[in-house]
Amino acid sequence: MDVINELILTAVTSPWLYVVMFAVAVIDGFFPPVPSETVLVAAAAVAVSTGGSNLPLLVVVAALGAAIGDNLAYLIGRGVGTTRFAWMRRPRIAEGFDRAGRALGHRGAPLILGARYIPVGRVVVNMTAGALHYPWRRFVPLSLIGGATWAAYSALIGIVAGKLFADQPLLSSVIGVAVALVLGLVVDRVTAARRRRRERSAATAARGAEEDAEADARSVLVPVGE
Repeated sequence: MDVINELILTAVTSPWLYVVMFAVAVIDGFFPPVPSETVLVAAAAVAVSTGGSNLPLLVVVAALGAAIGDNLAYLIGRGVGTTRFAWMRRPRIAEGFDRAGRALGHRGAPLILGARYIPVGRVVVNMTAGALHYPWRRFVPLSLIGGATWAAYSALIGIVAGKLFADQPLLSSVIGVAVALVLGLVVDRVTAARRRRRERSAATAARGAEEDAEADARSVLVPVGE
């Protein structure tokens, strides 16, 4: 354990940490398997435990990388659309693009900001925004805000874990990452539940409107004498 702790301390105090953090944050913007949240949470936890790195600088680097990654996803969507490749046409992916496209029309800002916390969701939303030519002058500030709040949120998880286990940087990073994964899962499930409720409400309203229209049509067709 002491050897592993020493390796983590060396990595965190290395100037390469900021380069790695920036790179993974950028790539994660359009390739979600890269775990930028994991890197940031773990690095923040170890930084608090040891004081070996500049935590504010780490957050700024992560935020800028995240914003750049989101804009790259936007530009990819604008350049290739959402149907060019086979994986984009898979039922679940295609359904996600379709939902994102419908939602961008009437609540673009909350959708873009909220999607930043869902790894696959942010890629789908940002690529759809580009494909549908959502105004870039609106997207850029939203991506900056989203990147900043995401970086602060992820670092906060690491800070709490690092303070609770100040003498065990490895343990603090593991616990911080686990908490981040659980919170991410909760956010994903809550978002999905809200979406299903909205879809049910919309379907119910549509059925009600259709029934009212049919009733009006029948009343018009009823003979006057009846």
